[in-house]
Amino acid sequence: MLPLIPFNKPYFSGNETRYIEQAVRSGKISGDGLFTQRVHQFFEEQLGFHKVLLTTSCTDALEMAALLLNIGPGDEVIMPSFTFVSTANAFVLRGATVVFADSTALNPNLDAAALESLVTPRTRVIVPVHYAGIACDMGAIQAVATRHELAVVEDAAHAIDSYYRGQTLGTLGTLGAFSFHETKNIISGEGGMLAINDERLAARAEVIREKGTTRTAFYRGEVDKYGWVDLGSSFLPSDIIAAYLWAQLENLADIQQQRRAIWQRYYAALAPLQQQGIGLPVLPDFATNNGHLFYLICRSLPERTALLAHLKQRGIWAVFHYLPLHQSPYYAARHDGRALPWAELYADQLVRLPLFHELSEADQRRITDEVLGFYQTY
Repeated sequence: MLPLIPFNKPYFSGNETRYIEQAVRSGKISGDGLFTQRVHQFFEEQLGFHKVLLTTSCTDALEMAALLLNIGPGDEVIMPSFTFVSTANAFVLRGATVVFADSTALNPNLDAAALESLVTPRTRVIVPVHYAGIACDMGAIQAVATRHELAVVEDAAHAIDSYYRGQTLGTLGTLGAFSFHETKNIISGEGGMLAINDERLAARAEVIREKGTTRTAFYRGEVDKYGWVDLGSSFLPSDIIAAYLWAQLENLADIQQQRRAIWQRYYAALAPLQQQGIGLPVLPDFATNNGHLFYLICRSLPERTALLAHLKQRGIWAVFHYLPLHQSPYYAARHDGRALPWAELYADQLVRLPLFHELSEADQRRITDEVLGFYQTY
């Protein structure tokens, strides 16, 4: 029997445990230690972010964004239905009403052309989600946001090292949220980051991240004592997590080169399926490919179910992705009843294939051969 090919395998560069030991020996393993500072500096000085703050997850980064923007009952937030529940939860927790947008026919990203029709006097925020690390149409989204004086929070969980017309994703909106979960390109097990692109929000972001206190400013010697001055929570991660992340960032170029090569091999091998009506990822001319994930769009739900079963029987672990949030048990009754056909299609027909740094060319050929073989007989 052939060995199992997992859907994901966390990447280990070799320096992670060494840096974790350094953090432990430093005597400072709570938040904002040496490795946290290195990571912040990397994003701000080498990748061009105005200000970043590590968080314990992308979920926490999104929840910080909702707090920073003073979202509350009566406010509306527009986001795609085809996304992870954290995108919505961050704002629902503040009492906001989520207005779900459909995806595009091109890819699962938010349909920017439909945004204007969803804006009301209660709208406060637009949350584009850069699915698979492929940029949403940020020009169109920002134009709507500017006309209606709305904030934009980029859910860039998939989008490390990806760009919109040469600009780093996560730096275009008011705020940007990233994930370093073990399924992402750059990982720390669990972990995230908030990018603060509006400098007026920077000082308050530090307060919210430190339980609503001026503790960060106190440690910098900017105040003689710290106290409770705002809403907040404990959003900052241990420096042990930052130490693992730093080892990953040192290898960012190599990790990205490998992931993009795997992605390109998938595309080249499976491109003939498009003649049978099977969808492959589409990159608009304004977007780049960061090799985060590779997907197929099957022609029906039964076909997808059969493909996943076929691959599983042959020791290949492929998966589907999000269920549309507008149809979820929690939010269906709160949705305004609009049909979102593209979100529903991607929920029923999208398949994610294994993609991780150590996926060998031989195993990848095994995957593509099995996919092609399935479609020869289905």
